[in-house]
Amino acid sequence: MFNVLQHQFFLFKLAIVFLTRLPVSIKREVNDSSLNLATGYFGLVGFFIATLCASVLFLSMLVLPISIAVLLSMAFGLMLTGAFHEDGLADTADGFGGGWLPEQKLTIMKDSRLGTYGASALCISLLIKFQALLLLAEHNTYYVMFSLLLAHTLSRVLAVSIIPSLKYVQLEGETKTKPVATSLSSSSVAPLLLSLVLVIYLVMQFLDINLTQWLGLSVIIWLVRFFFIKFTDKQIGGYTGDVLGAAQQVFELVIYIFMLTLIGSC
Repeated sequence: MFNVLQHQFFLFKLAIVFLTRLPVSIKREVNDSSLNLATGYFGLVGFFIATLCASVLFLSMLVLPISIAVLLSMAFGLMLTGAFHEDGLADTADGFGGGWLPEQKLTIMKDSRLGTYGASALCISLLIKFQALLLLAEHNTYYVMFSLLLAHTLSRVLAVSIIPSLKYVQLEGETKTKPVATSLSSSSVAPLLLSLVLVIYLVMQFLDINLTQWLGLSVIIWLVRFFFIKFTDKQIGGYTGDVLGAAQQVFELVIYIFMLTLIGSC
């Protein structure tokens, strides 16, 4: 039993190392199999990231204007993750927008330089995120805090859920230049569900969201996920690490926008 718990803790730490810049020590050998298993903890890491970002936002709001507090929270999140998912969004936008054939798109996505499509997607994404969080914070402190928890956790679970729906693709004859999860193990489902149950329970305890609204969010998320998978498959015939990062950003924005609609209905 102790060995099982120790192994699960190792996977959780690996997920933290993969998704953040926190100096977590990993003393065991890391391989593709362990990375695939660690994806099960991406949701819990998202919850951890959101907790830290929400804490920065709350403390900043005590002494600073709300708009500055939101910007500081966003900046902290970018530093905490190394803009990991934002980089995926920018690379995906550059590749999908700048290439004609799948091979061209994959080549562009590998390029470290930022293009017009990537810069545009990144600016629009950050602006929407800032405005959404600002409006949520102005409406109610609880709303913005738990919107962060829901968005960061659920978006990472949904990004991971794309893995079994598409095949991993890369340029012919090329090995992976950075670690990417290429499969979702059945044993990873339990921690993913745990993170979902945790965040949904907390949101239901503090926010007045009824069953109809939860169903509405579920339908919206399913539609966005469905069309994202179809669009990505048409573009490059599968997914890459950058695509998963882009998916996380898209889902995060969708959840913030949905939370804004709840404000309008109050």
